[in-house]
Amino acid sequence: MQRSLVLLVVGALGLVACGTGESTADTPRAEPGVVAYEDSAAEVVRMDQPAPAPRDDGLPSGLETFRSPDPSLPPPTIDLSVLRSGGPPPDGIPSIDAPEFHTASTVDYLDDDDPVIALEIDGDARAYPLEILIWHELVNDTVGGVPVSVAYCPLCNSVTVYEREIDGRVLDFGVSGLLYNSSLVMYDRQTETLWSHFTGQPLHGALVDSELVSLPATIVGFDTWRREHPDGLVLNRNTGASRNYGVNPYPGYDDVDATPFLFEGDVDGRYTAMTRVVGVETDDGAAAAAFPLLELRTAGVMSTTLGEREVVAFWLPGATSALDTEAVGDGVDVGTTGVFDPELDGRTLTFSSATGEDGTPVIVDAETGSTWSIFGEAVAGELAGRRLDQLVHIDTFWFAWIAFHPDSSVAG
Repeated sequence: MQRSLVLLVVGALGLVACGTGESTADTPRAEPGVVAYEDSAAEVVRMDQPAPAPRDDGLPSGLETFRSPDPSLPPPTIDLSVLRSGGPPPDGIPSIDAPEFHTASTVDYLDDDDPVIALEIDGDARAYPLEILIWHELVNDTVGGVPVSVAYCPLCNSVTVYEREIDGRVLDFGVSGLLYNSSLVMYDRQTETLWSHFTGQPLHGALVDSELVSLPATIVGFDTWRREHPDGLVLNRNTGASRNYGVNPYPGYDDVDATPFLFEGDVDGRYTAMTRVVGVETDDGAAAAAFPLLELRTAGVMSTTLGEREVVAFWLPGATSALDTEAVGDGVDVGTTGVFDPELDGRTLTFSSATGEDGTPVIVDAETGSTWSIFGEAVAGELAGRRLDQLVHIDTFWFAWIAFHPDSSVAG
């Protein structure tokens, strides 16, 4: 099975890099009322992006010298021999640098449970469909006036968002073609420093003493996101590249018994490598914890102590796995998660899963009986309109989480 999976991923990476049109996948299923993308009348919105800083031609490139580091560069932060080529060359998987959007209320081509990355900054809400990000992996965008890089790594099923301004200089990121613990390695085009998408850590290059600021985001079903953000914006397929949007180039990759691609580390045997977990760490990285998704799904709510604070994780249904079947929207419902500080106005709330009037799971607090969304907002009850502090978390596979956080605790 391992050889066939490696061949599958190698072939998929080639498709992602070359991007072409023909596919053996069935046409992605559509719910009643959903139209083909080419027939959509969704309203287009084009956003201005700040010009990235110019390339610093006076610096040696971390991307070009990682096999033989230039002595004029600062020492790398990792043993660079662990980096592996994923197949495509730098920018062979093209980042989206001029994103174009549709207004949420006019989008008629996405199914309710199609997975999207939800990001909101200062009231500016954006959704980035995984049917697009699975082919591009990076979007350089500006949200709420903040230049950000939105990243999705299919090989470890992880989403991260970072501010891309450092010391007043706006960076733009590309896909290096390298892997670190089978996860995406980004590079900035200004200095060609290599960065871990998973942690935001600079690995090699002129900016190894810098730090990226991480922002909270989560994968949710499109309908879940749109109901709370009807005036939000949805990344559309006008990316400047031709890809089989809606098709998953890695079908079956998230099988719980599968083997991760080009991962050479040890897997903590408490779970299989591809077991889904929800990871969270303290701001200083001193403590980390993982919520096993199967247990979180069963309970609906789980709490744990992280450092000196309590954190709470929510799970609700409504988002498919992008990596399950050949059509992104046809995968099994893995649901959506959020991690929060349960304290509000000096009072620590106690949360649990309940059954709503329509028979679906809801999150309620014991103190007021208010109902809470996956975004940490009270949508009904005494606390309606109030929000919990959302914490940066990552939905990923166990192998990746424990490789980057070997001392992580496990909630439960």
